Amino acid sequence: MPNLLFKLNERLYLRDPQHTLLGQNIIRVSIDMIDRLGFEQFTFKKLAEEIDSTEASIYRYFENKHRLLLYLIAWYWNWMDYRIDLVTIGLTNPQEKLRASLKVIAEEKKIDPNFEFVNEEALYRIVVAELDKTFLTKWVDNDNKEGLFGGFKSLCRKLAGWVTEVNPDYPYANSLMSTILLTAKQQVFFAQHLPSLTSITKKETSQVELEYFLETILFKSIL
Repeated sequence: MPNLLFKLNERLYLRDPQHTLLGQNIIRVSIDMIDRLGFEQFTFKKLAEEIDSTEASIYRYFENKHRLLLYLIAWYWNWMDYRIDLVTIGLTNPQEKLRASLKVIAEEKKIDPNFEFVNEEALYRIVVAELDKTFLTKWVDNDNKEGLFGGFKSLCRKLAGWVTEVNPDYPYANSLMSTILLTAKQQVFFAQHLPSLTSITKKETSQVELEYFLETILFKSIL
């Protein structure tokens, strides 16, 4: 069983997969399959075959595959929030907190042994490729009313709070931090698939480039 669990919005699921072996297996294998196949080609039927179970058993955990994707993305934002807490817990200067946070946001994502049923490397690739599909829908307003984007919003509020500490007169803290979080994944996507739209490369230095780019956006705006 995993060492740590996140408390996610109960409306994301019908039964929390973190608390059963089957649920954890659904999460583990769905991450692998969505990473490998893409969200459009992923189905509960294929997932059931992969885990040697039934579609009905999966539907006991998630209403549909869109809710499963929302769950995976929400888990990712909670994990990022947790990791930012780890690197900022001993810091008092809000500028130092922001710089440490940007490093976490830009750095290569690696397996976290505290969560045995999640491949964070593959999940990050899903975030880069599929994040927009969670909110570019006709039912986004209803999903928002149900609080399904709470993890992303919470992280934005935390970072925006530090921006306000640095510069209380800056009026766009929330806009700035949501832009930076989305830009971070967007620039990685562009580097991988649409390189003429970014100056970030696919080389080993790309994380350093991305971190510097994000720092430039942030601190040129608020200082």
